[in-house]
Amino acid sequence: MKGNPIAARTYATRRPEKPPARFPDPLRNAVVTPLEGGKLSFIHRPPPSVPSPHSTTLDPASPLLRPAVPTGSALPPLLRPSEYRPAPARLSREDIDRLRVLRQSDPNLYSCAKLAKMFDCTPSFVSQVAALPRTLRRAFGRKQEAKVERVKAGWGERKATFRAIREKRRAFW
Repeated sequence: MKGNPIAARTYATRRPEKPPARFPDPLRNAVVTPLEGGKLSFIHRPPPSVPSPHSTTLDPASPLLRPAVPTGSALPPLLRPSEYRPAPARLSREDIDRLRVLRQSDPNLYSCAKLAKMFDCTPSFVSQVAALPRTLRRAFGRKQEAKVERVKAGWGERKATFRAIREKRRAFW
């Protein structure tokens, strides 16, 4: 043994690789019949007695190779589950007017979410159709900020510190 035994390598020099797959030759047991003077050959391969593990025709993995299953509709299935729900019915002019009157009469009682449930539409639709005047929206915003401040007052010292650090970091963006 040449060299210093202390400097012997203790790791693999290359990663082991899986050898390439060697599939059996499909023409090994085929009957070859030459036609027209040897220029053309007819190859007949008898079916195997045991299904080959390499075959994709007996149980195809791809849905494209499977036989077609007749369905009731000519259209493909919908991609999103939300599309299976029918679209909400459009509101009439009278309903929209009634929605506006209720929203203007008492915005605290008739919120966007409550009116949306009453008229079977989305809250964003209610806020578009029956938008509040800017002064009322600002008052609602101030009320919401007051709620947030009351929640922040209940935070511990650690959480308040981390939130302040985050706000300062955002200011430098």
